[in-house]
Amino acid sequence: MNRNATLRATGLIGALLLVPAAARAQATVGQPAPAFSAPDQTGATRSLDAYKGKWVVLEWVNHECPFVKKHYGSGNMQKTQAAAEAKGAVWLSVNSSAPGKQGAMDGKLATSLTSSKHATPTAVLLDPEGTVGRAYGAKTTPHMFVIDPKGTIVYAGAIDDKPSTDPGDVPGAKNYVLAALDEAMAGKPVSVTSTQPYGCSVKY
Repeated sequence: MNRNATLRATGLIGALLLVPAAARAQATVGQPAPAFSAPDQTGATRSLDAYKGKWVVLEWVNHECPFVKKHYGSGNMQKTQAAAEAKGAVWLSVNSSAPGKQGAMDGKLATSLTSSKHATPTAVLLDPEGTVGRAYGAKTTPHMFVIDPKGTIVYAGAIDDKPSTDPGDVPGAKNYVLAALDEAMAGKPVSVTSTQPYGCSVKY
């Protein structure tokens, strides 16, 4: 390799090392979901291991994000939570906003927002250091993951196929999360396993 090629290769390696961990990490469909533990809104520690044998839905949330407001303001996220939980799934909303950044919350605010929005997550996980978010490569709010009882990711991506902030788009949207749960729980292959998530960037 000549000197110029060596410099280019070295520069490329250096650039890759500078890419944030959140951009490099990626929870992969068909692979085990990354283990985690984090405090919930009450201060209790929640871990993925505690839900072995159950279906789990992860939802990245930022209450100040217009895309999140679309789904909660229209009642779509609450309906999705209720439908998933009626099927026996555990629903964990994850807040990875760093302190001082958009959407950051403590336990008191998380409890208040959950109540005022009539949301029904099993728990809201507080991830201010972004540890859980980076482990999953969570990019947007919302960013959704469905994990089967064996701990394998069966769906990752957007909540639906209408990447907008318009609540009027909700009625005609295909809900990828519920579709994945319906198919997987029926023992069928998940027809759409991965999509491009849309929303506000996670505020690490």
